[in-house]
Amino acid sequence: MIQGLVEHFTYLGIFAVLFVAALGVPIPEEVPILAAGVLASQELVRWWIALPVCLLGVLSGDVVLYWAGHHWGERLLNWRVVRIVLTNERENALKRAYRRHAIKTVVTARHVMGLRAAAFLTAGIARVPFGKFLAVDAVAATIGVPIGFGLAYFFTDQLEDLLTDVHRAERWFALFVLLAIATALGIVVWLRNRQGVSDEP
Repeated sequence: MIQGLVEHFTYLGIFAVLFVAALGVPIPEEVPILAAGVLASQELVRWWIALPVCLLGVLSGDVVLYWAGHHWGERLLNWRVVRIVLTNERENALKRAYRRHAIKTVVTARHVMGLRAAAFLTAGIARVPFGKFLAVDAVAATIGVPIGFGLAYFFTDQLEDLLTDVHRAERWFALFVLLAIATALGIVVWLRNRQGVSDEP
């Protein structure tokens, strides 16, 4: 679905998916980056445009989160949807981390899916200096994004084979889970029937 969106809207699609992923929508950031690398390897997009667009999409979402936290942090925390991502415990832990090691916290959050949105929102709430936040985040993104893009660009065939193997493994795993559930239900029914028979006079 994501690759279809990126193919249809090309550069705008790449930017849009990465932007909403950075805002906390449950889309792994790596997926549109890999899709962009694959499209570039197939010459459907120009790599020297697609790669900067990836970086721009990632950083734009991060900056929006920071400024939202900086300007409307306390009001945003009253929203239930925000509290799903940023619980009280996580907020306090991140604030402590920013007070001790702001740079390390930004770098770590940039590469941890599920923590990124909460951490960058908290960076604004904790009043981490914007210049420091942007510089560290940009350096981390400039390292991480080209690596994912480059792997997809240079190893597209291997990536497709890997995804085929993953899908095959997922099907076998799903079958195993269904068989396990069916077996467990069968055992429960058998035990109940047996107990009912033993209770009869």
